[in-house]
Amino acid sequence: MSACCSGGCTPPAPMAVDGRYRRILMVAFAINLTMFFVEIVSGWLARSTALQADALDFFGDAANYGISLFVLASGVRVRAGAALFKGGTMAIFGLWVMGSTAWHAWSGTLPRAEIMGGIGLLALAANGTVTALLYAYRQGDANMRSVWLCSRNDSIANIAVIIAASGVFVTATHWPDIAVAAIIGGLNLSGAVQVIRRARQEWRAAAGGAD
Repeated sequence: MSACCSGGCTPPAPMAVDGRYRRILMVAFAINLTMFFVEIVSGWLARSTALQADALDFFGDAANYGISLFVLASGVRVRAGAALFKGGTMAIFGLWVMGSTAWHAWSGTLPRAEIMGGIGLLALAANGTVTALLYAYRQGDANMRSVWLCSRNDSIANIAVIIAASGVFVTATHWPDIAVAAIIGGLNLSGAVQVIRRARQEWRAAAGGAD
């Protein structure tokens, strides 16, 4: 990720609305909202902490895509502020997952591996599609960067859920599910740090001028 060193970069001008990017965000919003409902029900049926965490991640991403659509043609400071908000929600989600993971580790509920694996594959297909569509925009401003990071991290998390399902099946324990839930939380915390750092740089760089 590029960064401004010592405040020496010039803030970008308000970006022209890219019709293709707007359509991609709309598709991403619809996919993520749909997968939230699929995974929240499946996570409950499978008694899987990892699937429940991933479901909330889909919900958070749907909100993020909605915000990105709203501020798409706005000035630098508005977009940087939206990215700061999204970075904060990513951090809160990551902390919530960590707490939930600790609770489920203590309770020791055994997930259903077959549901975890099947829904994990479906989620990977959904996030892989969104990630591929957003690839060309991965080096944009903090707002675009946050959208790309969410999609990339989700694809990694889905692969981890599939691996966890195999682990649960082989070991007949809940620990692979717990480990993946912790990984998902960690990915969100790491992504939040990157998004917030980039957004703060853009906010400070734009502070002296008009959007």
